[in-house]
Amino acid sequence: MVAVLAGALLAGSFLALRVVAKPSTPVNTAETPRLLAAAPPFTCAGRTATGARQLRGMWLTTISNRDWPSKPGLDEKTVKAEFRSWLDLAQRMNHNAIFVHVRPSGDAFWPSRFAPWSYWLTGRADGRSPGWDPMAFMVAETHARSMEFHAWFNPYKAGQTGKLDGLAPDHPLRRHPEWAVTYPGPAESSSARIYYNPGIPEARRFVEDSILEVAEKYDIDGIHFDDFFYPYPSGEQDFPDDDAFARYGAGASRDDWRRANVNVFVQETYTRIKQIKPWVKFGISPFGIWRNKSTDARGSATSGLQSYDAIYADTRLWVTNGWLDYIVPQLYWHIGFEVADYSVLLPWWSKLVSGTNVQLYIGQADYRIGQKGVWGDPAELERQLALNRDHQVSGSIHFSARQVRDDPLGAVSRYRDAHYGTPALVPAMPHLPGVRPQPPAIAGAKRADATVTLTWRADSKPANTRHAIYRVDMSGQDPAQLLATVAGGTRTWVDKTAEPGRPYAYCVTTLDRLWNESPASPEQVVQS
Repeated sequence: MVAVLAGALLAGSFLALRVVAKPSTPVNTAETPRLLAAAPPFTCAGRTATGARQLRGMWLTTISNRDWPSKPGLDEKTVKAEFRSWLDLAQRMNHNAIFVHVRPSGDAFWPSRFAPWSYWLTGRADGRSPGWDPMAFMVAETHARSMEFHAWFNPYKAGQTGKLDGLAPDHPLRRHPEWAVTYPGPAESSSARIYYNPGIPEARRFVEDSILEVAEKYDIDGIHFDDFFYPYPSGEQDFPDDDAFARYGAGASRDDWRRANVNVFVQETYTRIKQIKPWVKFGISPFGIWRNKSTDARGSATSGLQSYDAIYADTRLWVTNGWLDYIVPQLYWHIGFEVADYSVLLPWWSKLVSGTNVQLYIGQADYRIGQKGVWGDPAELERQLALNRDHQVSGSIHFSARQVRDDPLGAVSRYRDAHYGTPALVPAMPHLPGVRPQPPAIAGAKRADATVTLTWRADSKPANTRHAIYRVDMSGQDPAQLLATVAGGTRTWVDKTAEPGRPYAYCVTTLDRLWNESPASPEQVVQS
């Protein structure tokens, strides 16, 4: 994640080249592809259910061991324990998704045919295996908590060095040095990094293959990119891709050619994910400004760096062409910031997704809490989340997990109490294939002091489902309240918040992997 607050306008042509990706992989039909209409509201004991539909998540960063693992080279038991503690935090926050940095720098947190093992995991620079599969563990643990797992990639970054001989011996760029670009130069500088060249079709396809390997091998819920495509500008240096441009530019301007390279990559990745597993979501978290209105009338009333021009990311095109399932602009600025006002950018993005199938989540700047100025006010993020409610926002992702855990200034606790006080279901995506499950049947409810133990029967496949538990306070007129979601294999749950002396009614629903919800079970009434 990079928060660039302002930048100069870049010269060049601004024509967005439209590209078409051709299918090349058979569609996986292991689950019936069927588009679903939105589920009608349901009732429990005659009361309308009121479960919030809002994605809530955090980015778990692995690069430089910012969040997890806490340092390189830890043993398997410690790494697993640390990951479980992050999931514990997510549950306390009433989150329902986690976004884990599995390819931070041309490396891998899984046994990959396309990338060496990550140093941030193994503590080794030789790319050797740690002897276990962190990806399989993370997916299973996350699903056991009834949360989504999104695999987060930096697509083109190939290493934390500027020199090929600084890469692991089995790194792909050792075999294909012609795909490598070092930027900014010189290669010996501490700021230099090696990238796969987005302008070389073979390199681009290889990067796609390395990402799609995860979708093929693991039961993930989403593929997620942040804002690293072409790197951010560094001084007066230009990205050194002269040879590739001479070979593949086909008469386009350099800027248009670079944008087209990124567009092809985004569309091909989306298309290929859907060919492998149509239900896997694809989302990108770009820099928060597409273009300024002073440059393009379609842009926002801002004056900061323009992702369209500076890093060749035509985010507007990706949304309007439907090459994403969700987009998460990094709105890492405060309300009222002159260069890039949160309250100006939020409605711009909301308007952009309106009428599309692309859901809008907002990247929230937890890392800025406690900085000078407005960010010294612990209520800033609380105000931003309140503003989100007035627009077409389907959720938020917080950067990063460390700040969510550390709760600087008490700001995290503050917005949690105001906005995440009760559980929420991930918004369904009716344009993706899913099958609405059949409702379960409650088998019994046993009351003991301040607890009620529910048991139920369900015919659904546990690996692909989850259950939601609703409660009605029969002594009042309140609607049915969502209390919890649990993994699909669960058949028992204990309500630890039941007050002695109050009569309750409970209902349980089943949700498929895409959060399409069944009707409610017949209610089970528990008397005082």
